[in-house]
Amino acid sequence: MRISRSSSSRVPPSKTQRTHREEQTMYQVEAERLVSAAEERGTAALAHGGSSDRMWQRARGVARVLGKYVRFVGPGLLVSVAYMDPGNFSTAVAAGSAHRYQLLFSVLVSTVLAAFWQCLCAKLGAVTGLDLAQNCRAHFPHNVNVVLYALAEMAIIATDLAEVVGTAISLNILFGIPLPLGVVLTVVDVLVVLMAYKPNGSLRVVRWFEMFVSLLVILTVVCFTVEVFSVDVGSPQEVLRGFLPSRTVFEGDGLYLSLAILGATVMPHSLYLGSGVVQPRLRDFDIRKGYYVPSDHDRENNHPNYKPSLEAIDDAMHYTVAELLVSLFTVALFVNCSILVVAGATLHGRLSDEDTGDLFSIYNLLCSTLSKAAGTIFVLALLFSGQSAGIVCTLSGQMVSEGFLSWTIAPSVRRTLTRAVAITPCLILVLVAGRTGLSAALNASQVVLSLLLPFVSAPLLYFTGNKQIMRVPLDNTCYHVLPDDEIPLTTLRPNSAESDRSALPPLASSASPAPGFRDMSNSTLTNVLAWLLWVFVSALNFYLLISFTSGKDIHI
Repeated sequence: MRISRSSSSRVPPSKTQRTHREEQTMYQVEAERLVSAAEERGTAALAHGGSSDRMWQRARGVARVLGKYVRFVGPGLLVSVAYMDPGNFSTAVAAGSAHRYQLLFSVLVSTVLAAFWQCLCAKLGAVTGLDLAQNCRAHFPHNVNVVLYALAEMAIIATDLAEVVGTAISLNILFGIPLPLGVVLTVVDVLVVLMAYKPNGSLRVVRWFEMFVSLLVILTVVCFTVEVFSVDVGSPQEVLRGFLPSRTVFEGDGLYLSLAILGATVMPHSLYLGSGVVQPRLRDFDIRKGYYVPSDHDRENNHPNYKPSLEAIDDAMHYTVAELLVSLFTVALFVNCSILVVAGATLHGRLSDEDTGDLFSIYNLLCSTLSKAAGTIFVLALLFSGQSAGIVCTLSGQMVSEGFLSWTIAPSVRRTLTRAVAITPCLILVLVAGRTGLSAALNASQVVLSLLLPFVSAPLLYFTGNKQIMRVPLDNTCYHVLPDDEIPLTTLRPNSAESDRSALPPLASSASPAPGFRDMSNSTLTNVLAWLLWVFVSALNFYLLISFTSGKDIHI
């Protein structure tokens, strides 16, 4: 009998064997779970570590950018001083007392226009290595330069009128010093410039000078911060509505005061200053990189052979413009708006028929309506701004005289003479008028600056839009720009008998840059916008002149 074997005849596993296999399976599953959990924790840790590294790298990048920005702080603050000088005090006080907050729109528009043109100034100074006055001497005929120099000196004198008289008023109120003596004492800021500002020296010396002026600016801002929170400005909505356009801006004395605000904000001398204070940092960069090795002659004559390299321009341009815009839209705009708001809150509707909205009036009302401290703080702000603006105006006058003319006398004598010529009209005005008519003269000086602005700004727009002037070599060379320190006031065109500036290209704005150069001129949009703004300002000034000649009642 055959016995067949089938699967059913297999011996089933014992209970012990089944338990052992189940334990093995359980251990295997648990091990796999632990491995998976460990992998997940490792992945998460790596992701977290990567995220932390990225955040740390970003933080270091931001810190590096901010640190570099801090190194560029200085020129923008110097330029912003021109936008909050005693002329701004006078016009803003008159505007606030007459129209309360309605002319804040004029302050805002003037600041925007100023920022736009100052960016062009910084660009011109960085790309060409010359300030606005030097560019005029290099590229314009003799007769044109004579006219431009005369207009620039008129602007310097009109600016000094405000700085000197504002400082004299503050000294008179604070210390009882007579106005004529206060005017004479303002010559001290010339000594500060002579001793402290040496543009041909090291960058450290320049930065110490900038820090001193910045301290005066900060003190001015602190004074007005305290002042704004001390007065009752009324409804915040009313203040904000002042930043919107209204008919007041374009009618009667509102237009006059708006143009005075424009002249006090977009100061002609600031265009020369803005194009002349950007070079020290660029030069320091090129010296450190070895692109420019100055000789003793270069150091003694303010580096006449130097022109910034392309790498220096690329490294500095964005930071220079950013620092300039931050300074104008925080410091200058805040101070100018604060002056007008304080004047509008304290003077509007409170002046007698015999009184005028001048600096003496706002001091007296602040003392009577708030406290003696409030009036004193206002005058301290006037003193700080007058000193800083006087220093900056002296520096601008130096750039104008050295840029347009071929001086042969010592720099100390040159600057002292320039300042003496500028303060002489101020002294005569104070001796003749005293306090009577002083406010009107200050505001009139700002209108004069507004009338001069189109003539001073036109060369700036022309230069920055010219492809041949605004070009930079691609090989980072700092080539020769000025042959020596003795250049006659004549037509300095390349290939001419009067000049050996072979490095300067001919003036042919329609031509494209040579292959070895980068074009850094204005774009078409920038050119159109710049000239439209220029036409707008010129039209307003022309309308003001027509109003004066037709006998319309425009008063302060």
